[in-house]
Amino acid sequence: MSLTTGPAAPQAAAVDKSPHGGGRSGRNRRGNRSLNKHNLTGWLFSTPFLVLFGVFMLFPIVATLLMSFTDFGARNVTRPLEAEFVGLDNYTQLFQDDKFLKALFNTGYFVVVGVPATIVLGLLAAILLNNGIDRARTLFRVGFYAPVVTTIVAVAVVWRFVLDPSDGLIASLASEVGLTAPDFLGSETWAMPSLITMAVWRNLGTVMVLCIAGLQAIPSEVREAARLDGAGAWQELRGITVPLLRPTLLYATVITTIGYLNVFEEPFVMTQGGPSDATLTVSLDMYREGFNFFHMGYASAMAYVLFVVIMGITVLQLRLLKDNTR
Repeated sequence: MSLTTGPAAPQAAAVDKSPHGGGRSGRNRRGNRSLNKHNLTGWLFSTPFLVLFGVFMLFPIVATLLMSFTDFGARNVTRPLEAEFVGLDNYTQLFQDDKFLKALFNTGYFVVVGVPATIVLGLLAAILLNNGIDRARTLFRVGFYAPVVTTIVAVAVVWRFVLDPSDGLIASLASEVGLTAPDFLGSETWAMPSLITMAVWRNLGTVMVLCIAGLQAIPSEVREAARLDGAGAWQELRGITVPLLRPTLLYATVITTIGYLNVFEEPFVMTQGGPSDATLTVSLDMYREGFNFFHMGYASAMAYVLFVVIMGITVLQLRLLKDNTR
């Protein structure tokens, strides 16, 4: 005579089939153990990066922030805990420093002129290479992009030859037509435009590559439909190319702006901030204060002012252009 009858039999069978006697809870436990093991493996592989990031990125960032509230100088390199806490004095002193304000203005000038020029010329180069040039297209692309990967020293040598007021390329061409070329790097009027020109020439290749990728993602059917409707080159550019490239142009604008706000190499190599601080930028002024005069607390305050400016401008760009990229 069976002891298990009726509805209880299937339940007993179900209990017997469960290897741990827990049904779904047993499977959940096994899944959680597998997930934990997978996560542990991921963290182990990430450990070398996390260590390097912590030592060479996170620690300097935090240390610089703390230093910006102290009078940290050369005497504190071996005794950092003896630096005197000065609160916000470094920050208030910055905005009373005529040299820093001049550097801030020069950096803004560099960005306001350089970023639009780089974006526009990079976009035009991308359109020409994507549509207007059939032969040796790859060669032209490499030629436009080559300055991006060229060291600033090599670029400086070329541009010093071009801009030299006595024997330079521009001076020689000007003398052929009876004109005298100005001293581009020695003139307060021409020094910053000369550096902007060099920076645009050096960086438009990055924008060009990004825009070419965006142009190739635009469906050809859209362009063909516009041409069938009688759209000209300007109408196609304004109504199709630019609107569909807005996400790409936004990204290019943001990274170019960040790079130009941090401009250091061009004035450091070409002019050392001269003449009369006409090409002094925030990054160059920060370098001087920190490593020439060893006012490291003051230089750290400069770094965080620049950081706040970069963050503010980036957020503003994203908010102004985000709606147009959807």
